[in-house]
Amino acid sequence: MRGGYYYSYGSRGFGLPEAVKYLLIWNGIFFVLQHFILANGLAFLGGMRIELLLGTVPWLIWHKGYVWQFVTYMFLHGGLFHLLFNMLALWMFGVELERMWGSRKFLQYYFFTGAGAGLTTAALTPNSPIPTIGASGAIYGILLAYAYYFPERRVLFYFLIPIPVRVFVIIIGSIAFINSIGQSGGTIAHVAHLGGLLFGWVYLRIQSGGSFFGDGETRRRRRRPHLEVIDFDDDRRWP
Repeated sequence: MRGGYYYSYGSRGFGLPEAVKYLLIWNGIFFVLQHFILANGLAFLGGMRIELLLGTVPWLIWHKGYVWQFVTYMFLHGGLFHLLFNMLALWMFGVELERMWGSRKFLQYYFFTGAGAGLTTAALTPNSPIPTIGASGAIYGILLAYAYYFPERRVLFYFLIPIPVRVFVIIIGSIAFINSIGQSGGTIAHVAHLGGLLFGWVYLRIQSGGSFFGDGETRRRRRRPHLEVIDFDDDRRWP
């Protein structure tokens, strides 16, 4: 994810839950492999770039069956800042969601939105040979879920302007939509961002059956009555 800088007020608890922790670790490992160890291509594949093998390349998916790319592309990043922005957002917004949902549901949602973002890119640009990489689609899904459960939490937009997180998601979604119109292979995959938001919206609608924005605190109590007595400093995993 690029272009948006934000900080969430109200995060509770200390330490990293399991899913977020291992996502951070594996993204770091893949970054080292991508940029330092396999930077010159995979010798056993004739020098094929790792971005072409593991990134989402629509032409390879539809014509060669590289369907694993819908998952693997999330672990590659275009540079250090690309990685850091995505991992910062994962930490800031994902930790509280995982503590509320539990690790299994959090990972299910993360990969559902991330793979959905890749599928959206491949479906809308089926003959493109350009790889899409990065966890941004899943991160946009995480932001959407955070806005769903905590709509009035404040974030600092570009580190300056405090706004409700639901407004922030509307802004970044609108920016992604506008920039995706006529997109022709720029460095930021706006279509993937939209896909992450779309698949996140579908997932949350199916899970809740209710309106999207509204009283987030009431929604959390209805779905998880015991949240009112959870000690977020406790390491236990909730179902």
